[in-house]
Amino acid sequence: MKNLKKLTILHSNDLHGDFMAKEIDKELLGGISMLSGYINKVRHEEENVLYTISGDMFRGSIIDSEYKGMSTIEIMNMLTPDVVTLGNHEVDYGLAHLLFIEKCAQFPIINANMYITTNGVRLFKSHIIKEIGGMKILFIGLLTEEVLHSTKRDKLIGSFVDVHEAAAEVGRICDSYRTEDIDFTVLLTHIGFEADIDLANALDPRWGVDIIIGGHSHTLLEKPEIVKGIPIVQAACGTNQIGRFDIIVDTDRNCIDHYTWRLIPIDDDYCPRDLELERVIEKYKEQTDRKYKRVITRLADKYTHPSREQETTLGKLITDAFKDALGLDIMMVGSGSIRAQEMGPIVMLEDLLQVFPYSDEVYRITVTGEQLKRVVKHTLRTGALQGLTEFYQYSRGFEIQFDYENQELIKLSLDGKEIDDGKLYNLGVTSFHFENLKEFLNLTKEEVSKNREPKVVATKSADVLEEYFSKQELVKVAPDRRLCLKQYINVKN
Repeated sequence: MKNLKKLTILHSNDLHGDFMAKEIDKELLGGISMLSGYINKVRHEEENVLYTISGDMFRGSIIDSEYKGMSTIEIMNMLTPDVVTLGNHEVDYGLAHLLFIEKCAQFPIINANMYITTNGVRLFKSHIIKEIGGMKILFIGLLTEEVLHSTKRDKLIGSFVDVHEAAAEVGRICDSYRTEDIDFTVLLTHIGFEADIDLANALDPRWGVDIIIGGHSHTLLEKPEIVKGIPIVQAACGTNQIGRFDIIVDTDRNCIDHYTWRLIPIDDDYCPRDLELERVIEKYKEQTDRKYKRVITRLADKYTHPSREQETTLGKLITDAFKDALGLDIMMVGSGSIRAQEMGPIVMLEDLLQVFPYSDEVYRITVTGEQLKRVVKHTLRTGALQGLTEFYQYSRGFEIQFDYENQELIKLSLDGKEIDDGKLYNLGVTSFHFENLKEFLNLTKEEVSKNREPKVVATKSADVLEEYFSKQELVKVAPDRRLCLKQYINVKN
């Protein structure tokens, strides 16, 4: 006779400081209060419940940015997750700050693949074994290689970034703790959905990984993706929903007997509010409202950013502002830097900072026309439309015609004139992309320095936008098409 036990795992990812509920059609949706209410409700209804977060608690809200994650940690402490793995945005305020924040967390933060290069010591605990209902559940945390982009200035930090290296690290941990009689093994990852699939394919079945709960790509699923018998799930992003596994564990064979998985909407139909947590959030909100609820401009229309993998009107607005304010020929902004889906027509400071919450420096680099063509071809390489590489928004006057299917540049022009291979152009990028110039733009600092020494033209990018828009009224985005991709529709479908 089988020895079966019930385990319920609730999971979130990419919360991004999404604390407040939204009113949609007169009903409340999302927010930490109702998310906490649902988690507490399940904890009372079920016997063996664990709540996990697969990275990116930080960055995305005014409250989080104002308090540099300290507010988020206080709120997360009240949410009481059982285990959290790191996301790439956890290092946005600096590695030293993250290590300080970890000390403030009243829950375990795990990561197996960040280490000090000089001695190989991990920065965080690689795993944790949670004992619940007579079961031992092994959690292992893995982070995307993008963390290295954010820690580029710190040469002491390394990571196992290749999927196969990460898989081997999982194998080492699983092998090392098999003597613990682990009943169930969970990978908490922040590497993206496609990488999760690659990871599952690279795992040795004998290691006993049962499920992968991921993050980073903000993937919305209707059902788990099954790879080599391993269910892979994500819960999109924010607090509008939560993933729920109800699993029957065979503790004799240390594996899943059967399970169900659902994506639960966080709404006021059946998610009670956590009033104590609401009071904490309101404390922070009142302080940020006084500072940031002031109108800085009125735009000619509402501008949107519905997808990271396409040219958007909000992307045009932001790049044009940088170009005009800083006197650049071309401004490139990573689509992922634009954190909200819409802005306008009335713009308060909090709206602008939710759209672009970063205070990176802006660098002016001078490139030849030949180098500029190389940049464009690199940024539109295969995978750019699937979210596998950074996608960019471009400023006014820059026109790209590109055959994506055949990876050929058809036309490249600026203000109606073909790009001249021998001419020099001033290109603006944020420090995040400048510090990772080779990987993101296929250039080296040495070669652009030969054209002209790179220069910081703005020390805080968000301040540039605030100043620019506060001096403008009824800004209208041009209807031009800056990025024309042949075979675009076929690629997307």
